[in-house]
Amino acid sequence: MNHLILNLEALRHNLRVIDGWMREHGATWTVVTKVLCGHTETLRALSTMGVGSIGDSRLRNLRSLAEIVPRSWSQTWYLRVPNLGSLEEVVRLADLSLNSETKIIEALDEEAGRRGVVHRVVIMIELGDLREGILPGSLIRFYEQIFELPHIDVVGIGCNLGCISGQVPTVDQYMQLVLYRELLELKFGRKLPLISAGSSVTLPMLLARELPRAINHFRIGESLFLGSDLISGGALPGLRTDTAVLEAEIVEIKNKSLVAVGPGGAVAPFGAVAQHDVAPGQRGYRVLVNIGQLDTDTGGLQPEDPSLMIAGASSDITVLNVGDDPGTLRVGGSIRFRLNYAAMLRLMSGPYVPKVVVPPLADFALERSADDGDVARPAPLPARRARRVSPVPASPRGATALLRSAK
Repeated sequence: MNHLILNLEALRHNLRVIDGWMREHGATWTVVTKVLCGHTETLRALSTMGVGSIGDSRLRNLRSLAEIVPRSWSQTWYLRVPNLGSLEEVVRLADLSLNSETKIIEALDEEAGRRGVVHRVVIMIELGDLREGILPGSLIRFYEQIFELPHIDVVGIGCNLGCISGQVPTVDQYMQLVLYRELLELKFGRKLPLISAGSSVTLPMLLARELPRAINHFRIGESLFLGSDLISGGALPGLRTDTAVLEAEIVEIKNKSLVAVGPGGAVAPFGAVAQHDVAPGQRGYRVLVNIGQLDTDTGGLQPEDPSLMIAGASSDITVLNVGDDPGTLRVGGSIRFRLNYAAMLRLMSGPYVPKVVVPPLADFALERSADDGDVARPAPLPARRARRVSPVPASPRGATALLRSAK
């Protein structure tokens, strides 16, 4: 039977390693759980492991958090730009949200006022990924419009890089953020505690000691759950890649031609996989597992056995070439696959493949590691709004020039 194995020991290991990197850098971080799609047992496990700050991009998942471990999370982040119809839940479920529209923040202020609370926001700035974010040239005007709202507390600035464009972030981009915070603090006489710009894609820069220390908040998901090095490929040093492993059942083993018979075409709904180093008429064993595109992104599957090669997939079946001898493979047995982020996300969000936590959560809780303590500590934000002071005209020359060039 197919199942996705979620290894809690591997997850705890990666949590500890990444938390050590954060502490060395002097940063706090938030565990991004959107790839879990609200999976109850893994969320409970994260609570057991002492995770104190958690973020998600789906309100349904934040509701699950509140139901599973009420008041356990010290800090919750809503990571998708809010829409106007969701603001009641955003304010109720999240301590902080990422924002880039004045109209949305003004509506958040009204909703927070109705609830008698202060909602914290991080201003997202566009630095080249062409995702969410205000243009740097409008930063001062944007901040002027929102920083006096009575039920909004602007606690920092941030950005997303490497999410849409696929471009590798640069040190210069992060230095721009540092200058923008310096500009706002000097001009408005008010501290902004956070620069929330760290993500899985920045971890190689962090390990190489290239990232400015002023980048003091990270939102980490993919590298935590998969160990991924998003810059060079493979795994980051010290991280495990077996937190999520797919086991797919073998339903057929046959010796067949490795080259399709008949004229080529474009009839395959998911595209044909090119067959390299296969001679006309060549034969070999092909194995079918009953996992397909309906279950996951099969392009994100990598057999643990490097001698196996995926030859193609339909909506329900994935075909692998296994060579001249199937060896120990048998019908009813299984093949294990490592996953990329897209494959894991599709598996977690879909209903067709069962998720199995190992060890079982009850056993894991009983065997809690002796060094389990607080990880992913909440960002140290003031309990109350900072006292406002009159704006001062001073502004750093470097940041002013940077803003002018961005207009």
